[in-house]
Amino acid sequence: MSSGDDRVRGFPAFPPGRRARQSRSWWGDAWIRALEETALDQTLLRRGRRAASAGQVGSITVSPGRIAAEVHDGVRDLPYRTRVFVEPMTDAQWSRFLGQVAAKAGHIAALLDGEMPRDLASAADDAGIALLPGLGDLQPECDCPEWAAAACRHAAALCYQVAWLLDADPFLLLLIRGRGAREVLAELRRRGHRPAADARPEAPAGRSGAGVPAARAYARPDPPLPAPPPPPEPGVSGPVLPEAPGIAAEVLRGLVENAAVRAAALLGAAPYGAGPPLALPERVDAVRLAVGASGPVLARLRQAGARTAREFSRAVRAWEYGGHPGLSVLDEPWAPPPVRLARARAELAAGWAGDDPPQPQVWRNRWTFPRHRAQLRYGRDGRWYPYRELTDGDWWPAGVPRDDPADALADLLGA
Repeated sequence: MSSGDDRVRGFPAFPPGRRARQSRSWWGDAWIRALEETALDQTLLRRGRRAASAGQVGSITVSPGRIAAEVHDGVRDLPYRTRVFVEPMTDAQWSRFLGQVAAKAGHIAALLDGEMPRDLASAADDAGIALLPGLGDLQPECDCPEWAAAACRHAAALCYQVAWLLDADPFLLLLIRGRGAREVLAELRRRGHRPAADARPEAPAGRSGAGVPAARAYARPDPPLPAPPPPPEPGVSGPVLPEAPGIAAEVLRGLVENAAVRAAALLGAAPYGAGPPLALPERVDAVRLAVGASGPVLARLRQAGARTAREFSRAVRAWEYGGHPGLSVLDEPWAPPPVRLARARAELAAGWAGDDPPQPQVWRNRWTFPRHRAQLRYGRDGRWYPYRELTDGDWWPAGVPRDDPADALADLLGA
């Protein structure tokens, strides 16, 4: 709901049950990072995450330079007035920023589509404009007894929920910095830039076939690509191939179906790790081909995989969860840089919902939590792969990888 001048927006309270650090966008993550790097008390941050997840934050009001809400105390259920202040941009900074937006038609189109282009944020930084908050930019204020110079739990809870709002609407970041969406769009129109939402087909100028000026044509946003073809219906099989001397038709059908899946992944620009690389060693490719295979096809692939039956099954499970990077994590222990492991320890402590995060036994890229029979393995792709111990020393892949070790461990422990 917006006011007439578009500079005050209100949002209803979030229901309980959402993980506090769960942010779907990189700009939402940047907001959370600014909060966590500014706060000195990790215990208050953990309590703030619990309050955000428990739905203790009331309706949120966003206006230039100010975010406000009533946040309830989880013990006494007392509401406290909590505010977070962010310095708005000056008129001169806004002029430079809008010039950056207008210089590229895709920027405003992305904002209207709920995206914050990374190159727009980088261009703003180059122009001396701090669009995304950094260390010390979030200034909390609360009337609770525990409030001091650092963020209290109520301010932390409010900031975590604001990250969720930013996920859905990056224009809120512009409002926090001083101007509402309608005001920004009006200024872009005044500068001669037509946002994608207002674009209309151009009528031919002069005689038929005269077209439009090149500058106007290049100012239009790129048209969207057609949607990729849908995946095959469940139960749909490949072509019917006749038997031939020395060739098993079932094997050929499996190869054809695998080639179709591989082509669909390449056509759809599958994310890193989802689609197979163009060339793999036979021992690795056998694992890839075995996903979903059965019968004599699986037996042939197991033989080509040069592993025992149990090791081959474990390798296929690793591929199912993480693709080629997941299989590499299974097969290859390696030593990550010490600075990355130190950062991961801090991420685990900051992201753990309880007061005392479990302490791992660390060997190279493997973090083991013996009491929980759980293990995290750090991959060369920068993600954490969860493993579970079935019997003594028998570790199996147990879930999809996560960027944050606290999220991966929470998935593994069912937290």
